[in-house]
Amino acid sequence: MNKPTYFETRPVGPDTTALISYLPVPGFGVLPVNAFVIAAKEPVLMDTGLAVVREDFMQALRDVVDPLNLRWIWITHADADHVGNLQAVLDAAPNARIVTNFLGMGKLAMQQLPLDRVFLLNPNQHLNVGDRLLQAVAPPSYDAPETTGLYDPSSQSLFSADCFGALLETPVSTAADIPAGALREGSIAWASVDAPWLQLVDTDKFRACLAAISTLKARTVFSSHLPPACDMIDRLLQYLADARRAPAFVGPDQRMLENMLAA
Repeated sequence: MNKPTYFETRPVGPDTTALISYLPVPGFGVLPVNAFVIAAKEPVLMDTGLAVVREDFMQALRDVVDPLNLRWIWITHADADHVGNLQAVLDAAPNARIVTNFLGMGKLAMQQLPLDRVFLLNPNQHLNVGDRLLQAVAPPSYDAPETTGLYDPSSQSLFSADCFGALLETPVSTAADIPAGALREGSIAWASVDAPWLQLVDTDKFRACLAAISTLKARTVFSSHLPPACDMIDRLLQYLADARRAPAFVGPDQRMLENMLAA
């Protein structure tokens, strides 16, 4: 992957702002990489983006919220595209605590991040951010076992981490801007890459995981790797169910990579 094509900040809801970059994926298009700021009474930053866009990310964060007022940094999981600027945010926001779970804390501790600033939260538990309770949610697909998303009942928004991501041909503003066929294909492709274990899970157990997300009745899905998706949760759940039956992903080998880079 090369340097992100661009970085932008965009309001995506009445109290939610997205900090967005796109990574080019040779031969497949682009992958959105999103972080979010929830303007709660105690502001929340969800994930910290890519280190390669640190200057843009930190300036965008300051434009959205004074780091001194930031209270919570919700880390969905410890992958590089989600914690790339975590230390920089911690330095700029001395009053903020990291929301994660026990396994996430262990991974972050290996990066020498301060454990005294950690707040542990498990799925189905709630975080009080002053004007609302945010519910921790275990997404039905993930690439790291500590992955924890959140559901904000005040806006009926589901922040789903890697789940419901998609490889796209080009950057777009919303998931509704993507032709249905392309969104389905991109969603299945991403799920096959990000969660290769899907083909191995029990059908009934996986169906129960999808049903648990459906019962939230989220109006908007904010995925780390998809533009905002409004009134599309049933469609996205169906794409994920389809991905479980898709062929296993086999990536390019070195020769194919060299040909793509040359092109």
